[in-house]
Amino acid sequence: MIRVEHLTKHYDGILALDGLTLEVQAGELLVLLGPNGAGKTTTLRLLIGLISPTSGQVWIAGERMTPESHWLRRQIGYLPETPGFWERLPAWKNLEIYARLYEVPAPRSRVMELLEQFDLADRARDPVATFSKGMRQRLALARALIHDPPILLLDEPTAGLDPEAALEVRELLRSWKGQGRTILLCTHDLEEAERLGDRVAILRTRLLALDTPDRLRAQRFGEVVAIEIDGDPTPYLARIQEQPGVIQAVLRNGRLEIQVRNSRTVTPALVRRLVEAGAPILSVTPVKASLEELYLQIIRESSGSAES
Repeated sequence: MIRVEHLTKHYDGILALDGLTLEVQAGELLVLLGPNGAGKTTTLRLLIGLISPTSGQVWIAGERMTPESHWLRRQIGYLPETPGFWERLPAWKNLEIYARLYEVPAPRSRVMELLEQFDLADRARDPVATFSKGMRQRLALARALIHDPPILLLDEPTAGLDPEAALEVRELLRSWKGQGRTILLCTHDLEEAERLGDRVAILRTRLLALDTPDRLRAQRFGEVVAIEIDGDPTPYLARIQEQPGVIQAVLRNGRLEIQVRNSRTVTPALVRRLVEAGAPILSVTPVKASLEELYLQIIRESSGSAES
């Protein structure tokens, strides 16, 4: 649905995005992660055509995006990081202006439908200047959906929201994904990325990693199994390290944490070896590195390679 090749953007000689190549499949929710200034917002602006690339190309639904690609832009709903409104106009009028720009059939009906969906119908006639942050975000999301686009580009949709409002937005994202919409989401919330994303792309001007969180974890950390033993586990450390398929074994928090190549085949062999050695095993638990640990390791590695 979305494809970019070697996408690069300079601002006054400063490199903002460096040769980005990736694809987002139809119905997929891809999360863009990265520190401030990594190129996430620049990527979204390039995709919707708000700015032009220095080099590289963008395809939407198999067609190349150009400055004249007005039809392609109608396939996209965009939520900027800081949505702007006509503050003195009521909520319904803010949406109706966009509905008419997109030539939505029966625009007033569509506006009221979305205000109802986003729990804003009772404030439809109130000026947007009177809206809270959460209400503004819901109104901005309604605006992104006004023309019922198959593609959504969302820049920090839950930023600054209270927990209840953020949860509502996440539920909306899940429902839109279930409807088959293609979603590209920028966020700093790693827990949100883990819960919502089919895949994550980690940027720091250039693309550092792209895959599912689980596959990225396996590539970086392997599979880790924690074995708790009644008593001192130290005498069993050497036996574990001799087991084929074990990458490394360490003592951490009073238990053995063992990095293995394939937990399905190696873990049963490990348990047998320990039982034969007389180890009183209390528990065997798979350990999953957090997305935060994974993200920080990738970002730190990129910092080291940039310095060298």
